[in-house]
Amino acid sequence: MNIPARVAATLPLLASPLLPSSSLSLQSFCSLIPHHRVSKLGLVPTVQSRRLRRCVVEKMAWSAEKCDAGVETELRVVRPATGAHTEEAVEALRAGKVIAVPTDTLYGFACDACSLEAVNRIYEIKGRKHTSPLAICVGDVPDLKRFAATEHLPHGLLENLLPGPVTLVLNRGESSILEKSLNPGLDSIGVRVPDCNFIRDIARRLGSALALTSANLSGQPSSVSIKDFENLWEQCAYVYNGGVLPSGRAGSTVVDLTRLGKYKILRPGSAKEETVAILEMHSLEEEGAAA
Repeated sequence: MNIPARVAATLPLLASPLLPSSSLSLQSFCSLIPHHRVSKLGLVPTVQSRRLRRCVVEKMAWSAEKCDAGVETELRVVRPATGAHTEEAVEALRAGKVIAVPTDTLYGFACDACSLEAVNRIYEIKGRKHTSPLAICVGDVPDLKRFAATEHLPHGLLENLLPGPVTLVLNRGESSILEKSLNPGLDSIGVRVPDCNFIRDIARRLGSALALTSANLSGQPSSVSIKDFENLWEQCAYVYNGGVLPSGRAGSTVVDLTRLGKYKILRPGSAKEETVAILEMHSLEEEGAAA
């Protein structure tokens, strides 16, 4: 067995100029350990002591290899969330892959909402039950009508709410082009237009909706930096780094707009007050509120 050069270089004993090479056999390495130090520890150079030395060296080599593997994973999948990488992300989505992206609230896992295989992959990565619905993300407000019913909403409401940290729950409607396999059994769908150019550009170039959910294991805290879900990087085709997101872990405000003239806050999120103010400015009434 040879000691890797990167491990040998960190040990003064092995870095001695008297040695012909930093790649040293285990037997030679063990023979260089002073006998009096072994004796001082109450040990003798028996089979057991040789095994102990071998164990130490092997663990050091394994740790270095593990460190290298982590660096390799980061270099392979992590990219800056910039326009230079938009086309690369779109190609991955068209191939049925899952990517991790920043939004205006949290980091999320995204895939093509019309790819059943990719949607199932998101559920697998998160360890999430298929009974928990996924939201979708589109590039621009006018795109919403391709996937959900918006005709019943007051004029200008969508433009005042979006782009922004809000998820609108709307009926799919008869004209929705969403696959029935996405959130089966539900007539409604959560839709987002995040105030984040990177993910919006991806959705525009894909020409479809993205299925979007928070980048974390189900039941675990949401992610405001890519380090928060580092254990899941290898499950993604790419992880796009937008730095630490400043909005906290509350996520988007979720509001149900399926009923004419009514709204219902399903999750306060990070923009409840602003959202309610806009809804009431458009004469919508809170569902269940006293008349």
